[in-house]
Amino acid sequence: MEKVIRRLGGIFGTIHAEVRQVLNRYFPSTDHYYEGDAAKICEQIVEELWEGDFYRTSLGHFNFFWMRDFGTVCKSLVELGYTDNVQHTLSWALFHYQRAGDVTTCIDKAGNTFNAPARKGVDTLPWLLHCINVSNYPLNKMERRFLEHMLRRYCRTFLSVKDGDLKTLKYAEMRDAVYYDRSAYAVSLIGRMAQCVRDLELKGFPYSPEHYRDTLVQHYWNGEFFKADFVTNAWSSECGLMPFFLGVVDDKKMADRTFNYINKAKLNELYPLIYCQNENLFKFRIGMGKYLMPHYTGNTIWTWHGTFYLHILKKYKRPEYKKQYKNFSALIERHGTYPELVNADGSWYQTPIYRSDPGMVWAALFLELSQ
Repeated sequence: MEKVIRRLGGIFGTIHAEVRQVLNRYFPSTDHYYEGDAAKICEQIVEELWEGDFYRTSLGHFNFFWMRDFGTVCKSLVELGYTDNVQHTLSWALFHYQRAGDVTTCIDKAGNTFNAPARKGVDTLPWLLHCINVSNYPLNKMERRFLEHMLRRYCRTFLSVKDGDLKTLKYAEMRDAVYYDRSAYAVSLIGRMAQCVRDLELKGFPYSPEHYRDTLVQHYWNGEFFKADFVTNAWSSECGLMPFFLGVVDDKKMADRTFNYINKAKLNELYPLIYCQNENLFKFRIGMGKYLMPHYTGNTIWTWHGTFYLHILKKYKRPEYKKQYKNFSALIERHGTYPELVNADGSWYQTPIYRSDPGMVWAALFLELSQ
């Protein structure tokens, strides 16, 4: 009976998330816009997103916990001095994951666990382990056993037993509007998970981080950037940037060639960073393509990727960092919030069924840079 109740809770959590998206399109909140410079705006957003038990994902319709989004900002939150909040969030999430017997992409305020979109995320467990690692979260014995069980399940579900390579499956990931054929982003996350397993001395994952680094370099690097997936030789920002952002690949020459390509293709104009090129090469999920959500992950500017880009520019001491930081600051100040995405001209993105969300937790990524 308990499993049935949890399952129903997950269904209601998913429905709630979808309904809020539609309501936000036609009845958007006007309460979450701020005065001040970009850093001050981001500081206010990060403070307001703390719920007491966890960081919600946005001040709009994403008013619940997303492991993926939290994973990308976890290190920044630690660097900003929010370690106690980060560890409390992880304790809260691990409690609900253990109760559900699974690690899911989302958890709502009531503790219902669910995946949105409905498919299991290939990156959810990797981001969880990344957070545990960078925050020095003190795992207890029960949590360690649970994670090792999840690692063994992950290997059976997503990886080839022979070599640990990613299987050709349909799963959810950062660019959840499209179906990839083994994306560079997914391989990067698995490589990062392998490193975390090693650091945390966990059992259940027998593959090395070096294997995934070599896979990216040998099969995804096209001489200018990491291509989107195993068969699609096109730029997609999360795939081109994540190997460097997570340190799975740490090669200055390759990073410089990537930055040079971004400059040549003008992906960082008007603001950083345009999501992808050649949208027509990708297979979109039903309801997230060119008719209902045109250019959603196309020539729109995504602030998530903009901050990944800024962090990597700073890491490799690129000369364009100051200019791009200034441009990105201007985008935040233009809207008085940290938008999910904007159109190519910087205006707010909206379609008949969707409106870009304000006050994303990704603001922590920018705030770390400003500090």
